[in-house]
Amino acid sequence: MCKCQGEPVKGRDGRDLKQACVSGRLSELDQVLQRRSPYKAEVSYDMTQDPPRPIMDRRQPTKPHGWLPGWLAKYWDEPEAQRPAWEAGQGYIRRPDVVIVKDPTKPPTQDNIQQVVEMKFPPQETDRDQKRKDERIAGDPSRALVIGPQDCDCSQPREEGSGLPQGALSSTAALASALMWVMSRGRGPCPSVPAY
Repeated sequence: MCKCQGEPVKGRDGRDLKQACVSGRLSELDQVLQRRSPYKAEVSYDMTQDPPRPIMDRRQPTKPHGWLPGWLAKYWDEPEAQRPAWEAGQGYIRRPDVVIVKDPTKPPTQDNIQQVVEMKFPPQETDRDQKRKDERIAGDPSRALVIGPQDCDCSQPREEGSGLPQGALSSTAALASALMWVMSRGRGPCPSVPAY
């Protein structure tokens, strides 16, 4: 979050897209970890189901579905789901910024959710309806939280260009390198890991 606060992605109109920056970085991490990252960015949830059901890729259940309009066209009218007729803007779909799972080898269903996180960059304010829906997705109000840069020690001094607190870069790099070596079963060079 700190890296994107200071160096956000720029939109076509020049606006800072800080949440898109965080989402992109977490999605890259999930891809590098073969969809086994505990951090799932931008997972859409079907709020008509109880509990809300994550909308995931059919072939890869730990990967969020890549194109919501396609999913809606193909699956919304499934009779066994007993959904109302689709109408945009009715709150049938909710997409939290980040879902943290307990077991990254399983989809982000309510029983596997550790935390549902909504990110707010100043001057954004907390939306009560979003918070209520996130609590429903999480299954427990204590597992839904709103964070901002002030919650991430973004004002702490950083090593040049790393986005990490001073002294943390070498241990983080070593841990990431060891993790990738284990995941590749010791074969070949470690793939590059995005700097988070």
